[in-house]
Amino acid sequence: MNLIYHKVFLGHNTGMHPENSKRLKCLGPLSETEIINGESYLEFLHTKDYIKRVKMACSCEEQLDPDTVTSLGSYSAAIYAVGATIMASDTGDFAIVRPPGHHAHPDHSSGFCIFNNIAITASKLAKEGKRVLIFDFDGHLGDGTSKIFYTSDQVLYWSIHQYPAFPGGGYTDEIGEGKGKGFTVNAPLPPGSGDDIFMSAVDTFLTVAKQFDPDIVAVSAGFDAHLYDLLLDLRVSANSFYKVGMVLRKNFRNIFATLEGGYNVEYLPKCIYNFLAGINGKAAIYKEEETTSARAAWEEYILREGIAINNLSNYWKF
Repeated sequence: MNLIYHKVFLGHNTGMHPENSKRLKCLGPLSETEIINGESYLEFLHTKDYIKRVKMACSCEEQLDPDTVTSLGSYSAAIYAVGATIMASDTGDFAIVRPPGHHAHPDHSSGFCIFNNIAITASKLAKEGKRVLIFDFDGHLGDGTSKIFYTSDQVLYWSIHQYPAFPGGGYTDEIGEGKGKGFTVNAPLPPGSGDDIFMSAVDTFLTVAKQFDPDIVAVSAGFDAHLYDLLLDLRVSANSFYKVGMVLRKNFRNIFATLEGGYNVEYLPKCIYNFLAGINGKAAIYKEEETTSARAAWEEYILREGIAINNLSNYWKF
């Protein structure tokens, strides 16, 4: 897995906003890839009115919502983020993009996200007849992605995230609707969860992902679960992101990723490069002290895990 990057993503100028260009600059010098314009794919998911509204807002540098700002370069960055993610799905690579996407809905922005890069790509793959596993380990629930595929049995959405936290939702009783019932898998982590709980959630619900037997795995790779991240209260170290990469490499063949959250620019490179090393079968680049969770967090997590397994047991074996 290689990185797909282009300087167009720096044109999404957000100023002192947590989601700013330093998130990519901190990765060091990156080789630029010639990427495709993803504008023609937007209507796989987003409404025409919303696309038009985004264009207008960017041209006037207006905010799309209280959390999502724009600049003159934001529309270009957003459509090329879609294009880079689609390219990654073809090549098995990691699209290092901004703005992120997993909070975006078909008709509105949310949580720093303009267009839903992973959901557009998964929609394209599903239209091609592929069974798609979306594994979202960003510390926030990807509410846009979850809602988009909530009634689908062709796309399984698996999220590990802090609960409660923005944007709300993502609890154990949310397992899908209609033919999609059982195809939404939430592993809500209590605040204070460390490496031990995080990897327990990976191991427990990996069994569902493997039973789903996807043709391709789409990773919403967010790193804001790190213990020094600015926006959440999880305590995951860079070691776990390496282990997640290793788990994916061992259990699945066709994998690609796109960048979601992660806002501590000192630790974000450590997390990204560890994940990349894991998925490429190389030694971990950065090592941190393993984190453990307090007894109260473990007790709450075990309760939640049990409820989740009970809710999903009619559809999958544990």
